[in-house]
Amino acid sequence: MAKNIAIPFKGTAEQEALLRQVIAEHKSDKGALMPILQKAQEIYGYLPVEVQKIIATEMDISMEKVYGVVTFYSQFSLYPKGEYTISVCLGTACYVKGSGDIFDKLSEVLGIKGGETTPDGKFTLVDCRCIGACGLAPVLTVNDDVYGRLTVKDVEDIIAKYKG
Repeated sequence: MAKNIAIPFKGTAEQEALLRQVIAEHKSDKGALMPILQKAQEIYGYLPVEVQKIIATEMDISMEKVYGVVTFYSQFSLYPKGEYTISVCLGTACYVKGSGDIFDKLSEVLGIKGGETTPDGKFTLVDCRCIGACGLAPVLTVNDDVYGRLTVKDVEDIIAKYKG
């Protein structure tokens, strides 16, 4: 299975009803596409093609326009996120202190690239530019947990903590 493709869509009738309600409430608002997409992502956790098609049809706009907005803004995801999102700071202070190597080790241990989710849906690996903890460089977060002053040797222990 590819890391971020061919994931079956598992939307519910309740989610679709909620999405259609949101679209109906905002359809006539100028600039409604962004807030509708944001709410759709809240409802589903990501914006698969099936959700984009509903939005395009109900808003009477092209699928290309919806897809263009979804892929332009980094706040939107085409793929489901894992239970744990691991975000590695690649800002200057962290990078100089080895966060690139930590990111590479995480990629190796998890078997995924940046922006991908493990096939079991447990972990998503992403990078960020600065989380404001430069004094703890290099830094990564796992959801809301912050880990600082890391070395490559710390990676496997951190992953093990969340696997169990």
